[in-house]
Amino acid sequence: MHRRTPGALPGKGPARHRPSTPPTSRRLRLRLGTTCAMALCGVLVGAGVPPRPDTGRAAGYPVRVSAYVANSGSENVSAYDTRLERKFGAVRVGYGPTGVGAAPDGEAVYVANGRSDTVSFINTGPRLVTATVRVGHRPFAAMPTRDGRKVLVANFGSDTVSVISVPDRRVIATVPVGPLPHSITTIPDGRAYVTDNGGGAVTVLDPSSHPVRRIPVGDFPSGISSPPSGRLVYVSNTGSGTISVIDTRTDTVVGRLPGGRAPLGNAVSPDGRLLYVADSAQDCLLIIDISAHRVIDHIHVGVQPQGVAVTPDGRRVWVTNEQSDTASVIDPHARRVRATLPTGHEPEGVAITPR
Repeated sequence: MHRRTPGALPGKGPARHRPSTPPTSRRLRLRLGTTCAMALCGVLVGAGVPPRPDTGRAAGYPVRVSAYVANSGSENVSAYDTRLERKFGAVRVGYGPTGVGAAPDGEAVYVANGRSDTVSFINTGPRLVTATVRVGHRPFAAMPTRDGRKVLVANFGSDTVSVISVPDRRVIATVPVGPLPHSITTIPDGRAYVTDNGGGAVTVLDPSSHPVRRIPVGDFPSGISSPPSGRLVYVSNTGSGTISVIDTRTDTVVGRLPGGRAPLGNAVSPDGRLLYVADSAQDCLLIIDISAHRVIDHIHVGVQPQGVAVTPDGRRVWVTNEQSDTASVIDPHARRVRATLPTGHEPEGVAITPR
């Protein structure tokens, strides 16, 4: 592992398994995916296709499931139909879009624009930007709370989290966190967990978005996710090659999973049994049996996989490949790539939601 000082902001090095600290060059690199991350499983991103069809559920599954991919080198977000496995549109946002998050009801998508210091609000019906909110320096992730009332933004360049009121579409608080905040996941009781990429820790925010605890994890924590229950949180330690498991009842690390050589984005299966991790050093998706604490398969994807998201039924896993300009669609049961889809330039964050 090529090591760097946590406060340094490396660019592309000769080894692609470098820590996930983003560069200070022409754009920000999302080592997510939660993203993530995005609150990656069940409260991830997506959008619909106008005219909007009936969104009722058939046999307990939504009529439409869509994916949004943030293309940090193209200044837009690509939208896909996850069932047809094809792109159906794109939305232009700010400069350097990286993290993506969606309202729990699927009515809006939030995009962190790292080079614009803004967050774009996208209405998922017409797929139009309806608001642009200025936040801190170099926002890396934009994640809604589980009740959908706030969006939390990790400002990598400011060591802060901006709290946006969704109804008011404005920042109502800016709270300090650890150095180089990277990604965020939220849980049902209103708390949020923020990876501090430069501090080797996770900052816990209470339901009022006040920092209340710091949990030491591994080196260069990046992607973070939690299952729908919110009982556990999974943290990718890019510099350590491990995944820290946090019990949210005690806010302590209760386990450590293997994470390959340089884990970035991760996402949990809906049943909570499997963890999917993008290993950017080996260009593969790791499938980890959580209870057995072992990797049960490696699936080769594109070059430098970043973000990971799972469909609500658990039958597909989406992975963005930053240096291939593609997204891999994986059948985790057959353990194979079903499709490789073109994206914009340098795709990073990805998330999925019914809409």
